[in-house]
Amino acid sequence: MAKRESNLINMALTLFVITAVSSTALGFMYQLTKEPKAAAELAKQNFAIKAVSVTDFDNNPSADTFTIESYDGGETLECYPATKNGELQSIAVKTWTLNGFSGLVRLMAGFDKAGNIIGISVLEQKETPGLGSKMTNAEFKDQFNGKNPGTGILSVRKDGGEVDAITAATISSRAFTDAVNRAYQSLVMAGKISMTN
Repeated sequence: MAKRESNLINMALTLFVITAVSSTALGFMYQLTKEPKAAAELAKQNFAIKAVSVTDFDNNPSADTFTIESYDGGETLECYPATKNGELQSIAVKTWTLNGFSGLVRLMAGFDKAGNIIGISVLEQKETPGLGSKMTNAEFKDQFNGKNPGTGILSVRKDGGEVDAITAATISSRAFTDAVNRAYQSLVMAGKISMTN
């Protein structure tokens, strides 16, 4: 059998075949995992909505979703109202900030109709492990429960507020409060809750 001589055409053809096979395999894997990934994201979101809403509601907040403008003109916020007999009980808001130490932080923040925080769930963050990532810990995020951002106290103690920052992660703590304040201010601006004086 004669040894085939390597030339530009053979190399280009080989590279084309490898690229075609690789991209086909990648496309197949994407299609195979797209639906399970979307289902997992939806389940995570629904769990977060329930975790930050009042316990007594008779609607499906995900089915009644609406969006509101961010008070500062940024990306719109998705809202998930929990109602009982058609009356609003609470609103879960998917909120965000770009001020995290590593950029984007997404939260689900729940408010009652008076604007008091029911609970907060972290949906997405890329903060420093062991430092800013502690925003997912109950010791940090549960201190917000029952607070009303309209009172002006929803900032870290270093900035004159009542929030205990995560040790060595003040930037992440400020980002967390920024996202919560964004949700509150946007709800007030949209007329969904009334501002506390």
